[in-house]
Amino acid sequence: MTTPESVSPRRIEVLVPMRWGDMDAYGHINNVQIVRMLEEARIAAFGPPRGAGLPGLEPPAALFNDVEEGTMTLVVEHKVRYVRTLEYRNIPAVVQIWVGAIKGASFDLHYVIKDPVTREDCVKASTHLAFVAEATGRVLRLTPEQKEKLEKYQA
Repeated sequence: MTTPESVSPRRIEVLVPMRWGDMDAYGHINNVQIVRMLEEARIAAFGPPRGAGLPGLEPPAALFNDVEEGTMTLVVEHKVRYVRTLEYRNIPAVVQIWVGAIKGASFDLHYVIKDPVTREDCVKASTHLAFVAEATGRVLRLTPEQKEKLEKYQA
């Protein structure tokens, strides 16, 4: 994976490798691997969860690695729309990621995965996330600082 780059004031663009083992029998990237690619793009753009993978590259929006000790970043829901097949290429796929709705205790990230050769949209997706207290399992409200970081990438 390469260093994330900003492509617009609101979107972050990252390159996510396609692995040989990601292909299905038709030479397309398997649908399960698409969700893995979304996860890798999310981590490249917003940082790894606290403790894991640190120190590392500083993400454009250090959000996940700046949460308080004992806070988990959890996926609430994924929505994935396959616009066209993503063919295996021996070069990384282009993933654009940005923030959608910001609520009191959760937020949405949106993605477009593009073919790295044609730049055509292949996948459009969103992930609904929340911060959760590890000790209690309760959803935590977003802090003003977290909302401010998210708003910089909201479209």
